[in-house]
Amino acid sequence: MRPMPGEPTQPIDDVPALTGALRIAAIAGFCLVMAAAIVLRFVTKSALWLDEALTVDIARLPLAQIPGALKHDGAPPLYYILLHFWMRPFGQSNLATRSLAGIFGVLSLVVAYFAGREFAGRTVAWTTVVLVASAPFAVYYSTEARMYSLVILLSGCGMVALLRATRSPRPANLIALAATVGALLYSQYWALYLVAASGLWLAIQMAHRRFRSPDPESWKNLAPAFIAMVVGCLTFLPWVPTFLYQAAHTGTPWAIPTGFGSILNMVTGFTFNQGTTSNIPTVWGRVLVLAYFGFSGLALFGIGRSAWIVEMDWRTRPRARSTSFVVGVTLLLAIIGGVLASSAFSPRYASVIFLPLIALVALGTTRFLNPTARLAMVVITVAAGLYGSVQNVNTQRTQATDVAAVLNTEARPGDIVALCPDQLGPSVYRLTKPSRRLDMITFPRGIGPAIVDWVDYAKVVRAANPITFAQHLVEQAGAHRHIWVVWEPNYQTFGTKCETLLSAIQEHPGTVTRNWVTSSVNQFYEPMNLTEVTAPGP
Repeated sequence: MRPMPGEPTQPIDDVPALTGALRIAAIAGFCLVMAAAIVLRFVTKSALWLDEALTVDIARLPLAQIPGALKHDGAPPLYYILLHFWMRPFGQSNLATRSLAGIFGVLSLVVAYFAGREFAGRTVAWTTVVLVASAPFAVYYSTEARMYSLVILLSGCGMVALLRATRSPRPANLIALAATVGALLYSQYWALYLVAASGLWLAIQMAHRRFRSPDPESWKNLAPAFIAMVVGCLTFLPWVPTFLYQAAHTGTPWAIPTGFGSILNMVTGFTFNQGTTSNIPTVWGRVLVLAYFGFSGLALFGIGRSAWIVEMDWRTRPRARSTSFVVGVTLLLAIIGGVLASSAFSPRYASVIFLPLIALVALGTTRFLNPTARLAMVVITVAAGLYGSVQNVNTQRTQATDVAAVLNTEARPGDIVALCPDQLGPSVYRLTKPSRRLDMITFPRGIGPAIVDWVDYAKVVRAANPITFAQHLVEQAGAHRHIWVVWEPNYQTFGTKCETLLSAIQEHPGTVTRNWVTSSVNQFYEPMNLTEVTAPGP
């Protein structure tokens, strides 16, 4: 992300500084925001939902079994291995398993400062820190036992390493760049798009210098950084066979494939609590959307002329070009890849470009040369972010807590618990007491609830017969065991199969049905029903 020839080669620090009482107020506010941000990265009252519970179930396997489990899951291995070792001393409680992500989230604040400083100076650095600290997206994924806070951290490290390697291609900078590229690829697959976009930008710069620069040899200064990125990619080769298998057989059968509207969805997704039941931002969320779009646009096109005048230069501003190119091309490549592979988009995948985007937003605020106006806009943006972040404390991600509470008190040893779809299994299984000795089975594969096997998932679901499955459950239950059905309609690819499964059990003569938990789609991100059926016997 080095500037093109003719662009500034050093960070800028000529933004009008805050002075006097305004500076004191800004420092005090910064300290309060940072304190709140750190606390919020470790506090949430919800139980683990599907993705988190499944991640923990895979990570607690013997180390040698994790790659095989991930082959059927569709994710790269780095976070799972780190969580595996993290859980050894700290255990598998909700707080323990999520705290690793929280640590990565706090470290991201440190990296955000260095990324902002390398990008555009100290003012942008401090602004980047406070924007990341208050961002609902960053806060949420710091409280989720998944890899996305690690991805934010590594992408920030990559930004720092690349900027330093292009300015000063010393061995330490090049090693850091190669190591970060490799770690990113082993953390989340969208890193492939980020690395490709960054490599393309370096290639464009080298070609420009080689053929159009007054100093044709200057392109060689960038070559070491490009080679370091290639070396980082080579470290991914041992995992390529697994990656290719996952790409061919796992995919994302639970959501609608990517479209070009995903760019808007990505920025919108950065501005609200990901665990909510609605993807429509609140009023404060809309303020954050406008801030992200507006300030990143000003970073690319805006010129501060005076205390109250900002002009637009449609040729784009030099300092923002490289980062804007990388962010934009990463998304474009991801969308093209998603369309070609018919894979889904989720805002969390875009975590690879979250920190570079926030650095652009921070740069955009400096286009306002009036310190009071600039501070006021940052304060509004931070306040909007904190409002969304605080909601994460009480947001309930899964209704598995309600379901497990009933099973732990009402179900008898030996009772059958059928889960449809199997995606409800990990979160319920995690909360169900082993001492209840329940026989838990999932539809469509008829396997246990701890792991969801995503291989050829849509085909398996289409081929599964819920009526046959129900008959098997009734035969297994016999005259003395009850059947507890944990189910939820409207899951992608399932159609009405879960409702059919329940109805097929209830249709047997003599059955008695009781609904214990009713799905609450407005309260839980992962809602579910619990229905008890007294088996009539064979």
